Amino acid sequence: MDPLYNGTDCNGTGVSVNCSDGFNQFVQPLWQITLWAVAYCSMVAVSVVGNVVVIWIILAHKRMRTVTNYFLVNLAFAEAAMSAFNTVINFAYAVHNEWYFGVVYCRFHNFFPIAAIFASIYSMTAIALDRYMAIIHPLQQRLSSTETRVVIAVIWMLALLLAFPQYYYSSTALLPGRTVCYIDWPDYTSVDCKKIYYVCVTLLIYFLPLCIMGCAYTTVGITLWASEIPGDSSEHYKEQLIAKRKVVKMMIVVVCTFAVCWLPYHIYFLLHQFFPDLFEQRYIQQVYLAVMWLAMSSTMYNPIIYYCLNSRFRAGFQQAFCWCAPTVAKEELELKSPRYLQTQASMYKASRVETVVSTAAPSCNGAKEGKAAVLGPSHPEPLGGDVQQLRL
Repeated sequence: MDPLYNGTDCNGTGVSVNCSDGFNQFVQPLWQITLWAVAYCSMVAVSVVGNVVVIWIILAHKRMRTVTNYFLVNLAFAEAAMSAFNTVINFAYAVHNEWYFGVVYCRFHNFFPIAAIFASIYSMTAIALDRYMAIIHPLQQRLSSTETRVVIAVIWMLALLLAFPQYYYSSTALLPGRTVCYIDWPDYTSVDCKKIYYVCVTLLIYFLPLCIMGCAYTTVGITLWASEIPGDSSEHYKEQLIAKRKVVKMMIVVVCTFAVCWLPYHIYFLLHQFFPDLFEQRYIQQVYLAVMWLAMSSTMYNPIIYYCLNSRFRAGFQQAFCWCAPTVAKEELELKSPRYLQTQASMYKASRVETVVSTAAPSCNGAKEGKAAVLGPSHPEPLGGDVQQLRL
């Protein structure tokens, strides 16, 4: 049984085997099972912990609750849920080729991964379109938090509808010596429902959203990187442009990682639908386990990408795991921009200037000396103004 495509095949690899036959030709030696188990369990642990921390970072810090980050929460939830509820079970079924978990979980196991992958990739698509609107059409109104929640709800409704056939036709069968979980597709002479469904799913959860995101990020990238920052631009403009570039760069890496991880998986199952004879070989079990691990590993890379490419998420992970320096991480998570910090520093220096001037007021010479001491060459004015301007 595989997480997305569970056709009428009766074993764990998607290889066509006679369902009336209890013979299992894909039994592996213990050392291979052990290596695969370590690889899968490590991947699931990193994925679940990393995505749960991402959700906490965004929801526990009010200033992190932006439109983009709401979609990142949805993405993290879908990936963590798929890792926790499907990956290990799927691995056990792929290795043993026997279903131990009953008909109810069989239905859920065939149904949920398609919904989760749909929600994941369309959350990325929504982020791409949001970035496109913010950068290409900055004067148009952005999504509010309520509208963002509505979009996320619509994404999940469409995801559940797309996955429903896998739930409806899922079933278990008792073979000689083992139980299998499979999808009993209706048999029509004129229409092959299984092939049509799998091709549509592949188009809808892989190729179509990747095309949309490719077009959006290409346009955004040309806009942000085509020309250099003007030399006479304000510091605020430069900061905003650099911040936009960082966000777009991070999301492009996320999308490319998803595309690379899932491409072999979709190719594998499309070939299986149209060339089933290729999948009768004994080695195909190892190919399947490798392809599935690569696809499922896409759920663990996003938190790593956020940590490496975004200072706020890096501060959040440090706050979650490095209790030695929680204060610094917390300050970074408050989303205090460099402009804000510069303003705060200016106000603080202005306060010091006012104190020095007030203290030296009885002596005109002392006042001048006090002012010179604070505003001399070694301490230039952050905003280039005098004392009265700084106080404003």
